[in-house]
Amino acid sequence: MQPTAGRKSFPTYILVFLAPAILIYTIFMVYPLVNSLRLSFFAPNAARQEIFVGLQNYVKLFTDDNFAPRFRGALVNNFVFFLVHVLVQNTIGLLLAALLTSGIKGSRFYRTVLFLPTVLSVVIIGFIWQLILNPLWGVSESILDLVGLGFLFKPWLGLPESALLTVSLISVWQWIGIPMILFYAALIGIPDELIEAARVDGATGWHVFWRVKFPLVLPTVGIVAILTFVGNFNAFDLIYTMKGANAGPEFSTDIMGTFFYRTFFGQQLQLGNPSMGATIAAMMFLIILVGVLVYIFSFQRRVTSYEL
Repeated sequence: MQPTAGRKSFPTYILVFLAPAILIYTIFMVYPLVNSLRLSFFAPNAARQEIFVGLQNYVKLFTDDNFAPRFRGALVNNFVFFLVHVLVQNTIGLLLAALLTSGIKGSRFYRTVLFLPTVLSVVIIGFIWQLILNPLWGVSESILDLVGLGFLFKPWLGLPESALLTVSLISVWQWIGIPMILFYAALIGIPDELIEAARVDGATGWHVFWRVKFPLVLPTVGIVAILTFVGNFNAFDLIYTMKGANAGPEFSTDIMGTFFYRTFFGQQLQLGNPSMGATIAAMMFLIILVGVLVYIFSFQRRVTSYEL
């Protein structure tokens, strides 16, 4: 039987080029993820052998007095951490991008300065801000005194009611460059003809931004929001650098990443518990998966219908 005329076979050389990347991704990403999910259904016995326990680890995570309070606290703190980034970081990032595309003098310099903290080490960022906010030798109190706001100074990192917000704002300061650049790229891609037409019709600068520019960058807003969600629920390094594995004071800065670290590596109940650590990691994966699916089937669909 002769092959159909005009039909092209799949070029096998493409597989040759893709094979190394697929192999590396499978070894370092797919296999650890699958193995972690598998491990969450097992528990060690007295001889440290893995015994299949089904959903017992998940029941223990939600009901056991040693794990449930810390899990709930870490989950709530993680959502607060995420909301601060969405409301503060992404909003300011959009406004900064709008200013940078408005033709202000020195926009390249400002863009570089605003993006610079993003490329710095998290360890350096955490150490510097600890020095700045230190109530004994930090410079934050002196700076507030200079502007007449010294009465507002408190040991923000040492108070349970303010530590999480303080660390969240430090994280916002470091990573604000990423949403700013994404919004900047979206804004400069808007045709000048649309903006000029709006101005000819008598639209003010604010109306041009809100009625013309913002609807056109709405898909980017959704992308930035979901990237923020994924990044925040994988966060660990800044809080670990500034507040340690116990995420003090009194676990007030504890999020899912630090809770997982303590459990898996032995600082939760003073004994490493890989099975419970894998269970926490599986819950983090499920939370991120649900967030991504909600974005795909809700926000992205609304944006598509809006564009149509």
